[in-house]
Amino acid sequence: MSGAVEYLTASDNTAFAAMQRMREQTAVLGPMNKILVANRGEIPIRIFRTAHELSMQTVAIFSYEDRLSMHRQKADEAYVIGKRGQYTPVQSYLQIDEIIKIAKDHNVSMIHPGYGFLSENAEFARKVEEAGIAWVGPPHHVIDALGDKVSARKIAIENNVPVVPGTPGPVEDVKDALDFVKEYGYPVIIKAAFGGGGRGMRVVREGDDIKDAFERASSEAKSAFGNGTVFIERFLDKPKHIEVQLLGDAEGNVVHFFERDCSVQRRHQKVVEMAPAKDLPKEVRDSILKDAVKLASSVKYRNAGTAEFLVDNQNRHYFIEINPRIQVEHTITEEITGVDIVAAQIQIAAGALLSQLGLTQDRITYRGFAIQCRITTEDPSKNFQPDTGKIEVYRSSGGNGVRLDGGNGFAGSIISPFYDSMLVKCTCSGATFEIARRKMIRALIEFRIRGVKTNIPFLLALLTHETFVKGDCWTTFIDDTPSLFHMMVSQNRAQKLLAYLGDVAVNGSSIKGQIGEPKLKTEATVPILKDASGNVMNMNTPCQVGWRNIFVKDGPEAFAKAVRAHTGALIMDTTWRDAHQSLLATRVRTVDLLNVAIPTSYAYSNAFALECWGGATFDVAMRFLYEDPWDRLRKMRKLVPNIPFQMLLRGANGVAYSSLPDNAIDHFCQQAKDNGVDIFRVFDALNDLEQLEVGVSAARKAGGIVEATVCYSGDMLNPKKKYNLEYYLNVIDEIVKMGTHIIGIKDMAGTMKPQAATILIGAVRKRYPEIPIHVHTHDSAGTGVASMAAAAEAGADVVDVATNSMSGMTSQPSISALIATLQGTLDTGLNEDHIREIDSYWAQMRLLYSVFEADLKGPDPEVYQHEIPGGQLTNLLFQAQQVGLGEQWAETKRAYVEANMLLGDLVKVTPTSKVVGDLAQFMVSNKLTSKDVEERAGELDFPDSVLDFLQGMIGQPYGGFPEPLRTNALKGKREKLTERPGKSLPPVDFVAVRKMLEEKYGGTIRETDVASYVMYPKVYEAYRKFRSQYSDLSVLPTRYFLTRPAINEEFSVEIEMGKTLIIKLLAIGPLSTTTGQREVFFELNGEIRQVTVDDKNASVESISRRKADASSPAQVGAPMAGVIIEVRVKDNSIVKKGDPVAVLSAMKMEMVISAQTSGKVTEMSVREGDSVDGSDLICIIAKE
Repeated sequence: MSGAVEYLTASDNTAFAAMQRMREQTAVLGPMNKILVANRGEIPIRIFRTAHELSMQTVAIFSYEDRLSMHRQKADEAYVIGKRGQYTPVQSYLQIDEIIKIAKDHNVSMIHPGYGFLSENAEFARKVEEAGIAWVGPPHHVIDALGDKVSARKIAIENNVPVVPGTPGPVEDVKDALDFVKEYGYPVIIKAAFGGGGRGMRVVREGDDIKDAFERASSEAKSAFGNGTVFIERFLDKPKHIEVQLLGDAEGNVVHFFERDCSVQRRHQKVVEMAPAKDLPKEVRDSILKDAVKLASSVKYRNAGTAEFLVDNQNRHYFIEINPRIQVEHTITEEITGVDIVAAQIQIAAGALLSQLGLTQDRITYRGFAIQCRITTEDPSKNFQPDTGKIEVYRSSGGNGVRLDGGNGFAGSIISPFYDSMLVKCTCSGATFEIARRKMIRALIEFRIRGVKTNIPFLLALLTHETFVKGDCWTTFIDDTPSLFHMMVSQNRAQKLLAYLGDVAVNGSSIKGQIGEPKLKTEATVPILKDASGNVMNMNTPCQVGWRNIFVKDGPEAFAKAVRAHTGALIMDTTWRDAHQSLLATRVRTVDLLNVAIPTSYAYSNAFALECWGGATFDVAMRFLYEDPWDRLRKMRKLVPNIPFQMLLRGANGVAYSSLPDNAIDHFCQQAKDNGVDIFRVFDALNDLEQLEVGVSAARKAGGIVEATVCYSGDMLNPKKKYNLEYYLNVIDEIVKMGTHIIGIKDMAGTMKPQAATILIGAVRKRYPEIPIHVHTHDSAGTGVASMAAAAEAGADVVDVATNSMSGMTSQPSISALIATLQGTLDTGLNEDHIREIDSYWAQMRLLYSVFEADLKGPDPEVYQHEIPGGQLTNLLFQAQQVGLGEQWAETKRAYVEANMLLGDLVKVTPTSKVVGDLAQFMVSNKLTSKDVEERAGELDFPDSVLDFLQGMIGQPYGGFPEPLRTNALKGKREKLTERPGKSLPPVDFVAVRKMLEEKYGGTIRETDVASYVMYPKVYEAYRKFRSQYSDLSVLPTRYFLTRPAINEEFSVEIEMGKTLIIKLLAIGPLSTTTGQREVFFELNGEIRQVTVDDKNASVESISRRKADASSPAQVGAPMAGVIIEVRVKDNSIVKKGDPVAVLSAMKMEMVISAQTSGKVTEMSVREGDSVDGSDLICIIAKE
């Protein structure tokens, strides 16, 4: 070892000079020691590696667009082709004279063409040879003979090798193509005479446009290979594609290295290859190998080549072509034979014979199987549309039997639309086909490639398909097997999570309603409970004791009887729903509920229920927290199995703000029950009994506990109010007839005074002594504890409270205050020490969510005048501030009173409270009095919610609609409804909704997803869009959801059990003045990661193309990023639907962009040579 160190640090004092000296001392080829590879991507790197093993110097060429490519860095020397903009990205690699000049200027002794580009160009080979440089490939006359597929067919026929029926020579124009079809029939395949890789090929079936296919194949061939010559063959259905690796020397000796099965193809481009072919009959294999060698020998083939055959269903083989070059898939042959084919190529070009290399046929054997997968930047879910962009993360596979041949696969690499989409070739070998297959699956799963889409999910689906497992694939297997596209898509959770954190780091929180940063700067402490002896309780698993056991075992009726028979006062805690809705804009996240769930299951084990779901929490979870409310429900249920869960159901509205078809309510309630809801508190905002019964019926059918509820509004003790004792008792009578298990009384504004509670509850208890009564209020006026104590003493079985730190004001009364008030008269059965411990957690949460506080200073006795519901009071204040009415808050409250009376003195519960609030803000904004509204009703543009109410979309108000306000406001705008809104709505087709969601989002669509979409279509779509961009953020600690971490602050995120991300924010990069973006750098599990974030505060002028409106057929957009190579129309051109307007080239693939409607082109937005991104506007077509 010391000698090596001395050598590297000798007088030259450079590692490079030492390396050169080492190569000279170990040279294999003498003076022929410098090789140039006229190619890009992975194949130059593959060749450089072998060349370095042969102690050669290596030279790369590159286009300007490839200046950052890996192949340039892997060479000893690298030279750019042309000046910037002189050639197109592809044309750079087709510049024969310039490539040869570079070789001569730098004393290159060999040129290897790789595959593609100029590898099958006889002129290039000839000029290289004439320049005195060794050509690593067949002589130019052999390329002429075999590289031209038409000439190759003639040679095959002369040697009695079977061929597929085809044209005897090149097809000059479409007339020749039509003549061939007339003689042989469809289907046919139009193929480029020069080149391969699937470019310049088109299959034409009966009814297809053969003229367009001919033109596209010819144009694509010319673009890819510099020669647009094509020929036509009869197309065989479902053949296997078998090819033979050949090698010949200068004396005409030819050997084969057995066969490869390349049947798994797409667009005639190989996707997965295997060697040898699995289950190919021996006699067929032997015949193919014999014919391959015969053909190569007949033309004195030299160097590497591949003879390709098709094998039909009767095991008849047909020669199709010889590729006079190295193939992409040569790696699998190398793996089974142990022969470095590239090394043999180079040495043969230097004059070596096969026998000198030990490569005689008798010494060439194979062992085991090898499979190669081409990993590409293509999106299989979008018809393999090539993806472009920056690779943010690149982590490759490895291990025993795994070989990787990569090109531009590295973090930070830019994938452009100009070249082939292949990132890396993964080759796996094993003793059997099955071992190799399983090894490949393992290897693909190990890859982590982020920033661009890849075909890895598709490859995994392919490798696990039973047809592939059997080895029975054919050339159109992919097109013929739609099930391959049912893929497991990588979630990319870590990088998406970093993208969100990066956005917060640069732009701050985007959560609506947030002001400032959380006051809690540390992790919240989870409560520890102690038993009566002072010992810490074991809370490793949830508590199993509680009221829910009665319901689960014996059903809702038995549960109701048990509640009624209970001698004490039961409580329902609203902290998990209404309390944070009232105080913190419904913003408490799932993770913070789950953190305290198990301790709560113990502390509240004797509670009647936890109100934790439904109402506003449902849509807010998706709308602002980007969480799945159903996921929240399921997780809470798992951790709290013992306490009943209660949800809020808005009658015929479900959890929406307007009526839905009745079957939507049935479906929703069933999903709620199945996922964890026990008690359904069903109400209607207008106490409309017909509307209410829809929800009651749905809850009963679902098997839940029904708590049909009357909404309490205003002060019942005020003789001027129409909502008096008689009114409430009449409504309750009807509720009981519906078959409710529990009578609910819901005081949304907190206007139920203690005396009113005593009178009302006492009257209900007297009339219905056997039915449990449950009372809900808000502490807006500060009398909540007294009112709930009065209700309990008057006969209520259950009253609502909230944990102390989340109680008071617009929330529910304090639990500890109520327990103290009832002490000595009614026992709640709750441990006060445990209650306080739980509250210590919520005191921390109040600090964590301080950014959503409404800044209320104390009780508001004015509630008896304005009657604004508790939850709405904070929301209305926030809304007023958002629309610039914050300074007019007092005026808004006065307008609320006026608006309520204008609408007929409504019961004010969501959504009717919103109607009143919207009208109040409308009046303040427009400086309208009640008289103005009445007199100008016919000309005012009322908020939609007000018109919905007046139309009858919300239901029928007690005492009727206000007239003539209703008639005047609706005149010329809407028709009055005379029946319940839901009656006229068509039933939801749940099967159709599910199918639509599956088509749109793929993956697994749950029935709960269907329910969410039916309730809130737009909210659900926005939620899914956000999730696809940033992944599931419910796992992110709230502090980092709301604000950025400090630089170098380390924190953990458990994305699932046993999978934890350790994250550290390292730096925020400077603003790019051209893009308006910043790079944000993180450390993720010890690896450096970066994300690019748009700085929304940056002022950057940039020129960008308009995007086409995908919903408008008049606007034609680019289907993907690429270059416009042909424009077929111009301004004022008349086109028909389906006519081509332009041709796009992307990654050597051409796509015709067609008109989506008939009409006149009014605006052509692109020219030939323009680069476009996906969805960029191509043209606008106006209907004539």
